[in-house]
Amino acid sequence: MSYPEPRYLGEHGEASGVVKLAGQAPDLIIGGEGGTKVHYLATGGSTNGAYGLYRWEMSGKPSGPDPHFHRTMTESFYVLSGTIKLYNGDRWVDGKPGDFLFVPEGGIHAFRNESGEPASMLILFTPGAPREGYFEELAEIAASGRRLTPEEWTDVYLRHDQYMV
Repeated sequence: MSYPEPRYLGEHGEASGVVKLAGQAPDLIIGGEGGTKVHYLATGGSTNGAYGLYRWEMSGKPSGPDPHFHRTMTESFYVLSGTIKLYNGDRWVDGKPGDFLFVPEGGIHAFRNESGEPASMLILFTPGAPREGYFEELAEIAASGRRLTPEEWTDVYLRHDQYMV
């Protein structure tokens, strides 16, 4: 393995870092007040497509996607607090603070908070796909109270590189 080709060609570097403080309000809440709080720490757009990093704060209500895979990106999970069930395509484990799951392209995976207690994690996508569009669409669906048909859900998933198994 070697270093990739340079992406910055300047001579002296530049002041271009972005700070996100822990106390900032979430960028999105899925499921209304008391739902999942999503913090856009670094989007694919803000990292020039390198990666997307999100802090996912789940309430005690059961939540999380069913098993699925992505064709265009990897996904990694790092548990910060609470207990989050992590699925690696083979088995479910109770993820505790410090536990990590990496899923390559095509890897079946899922996560759930079934503990009844709040839990949080970091989710990392590489390369930086526009996942915030998917998260925002989920929030809109939840806020509308509308029940999607299986065909409508399939359309949502396919537009966002998510293939259900």
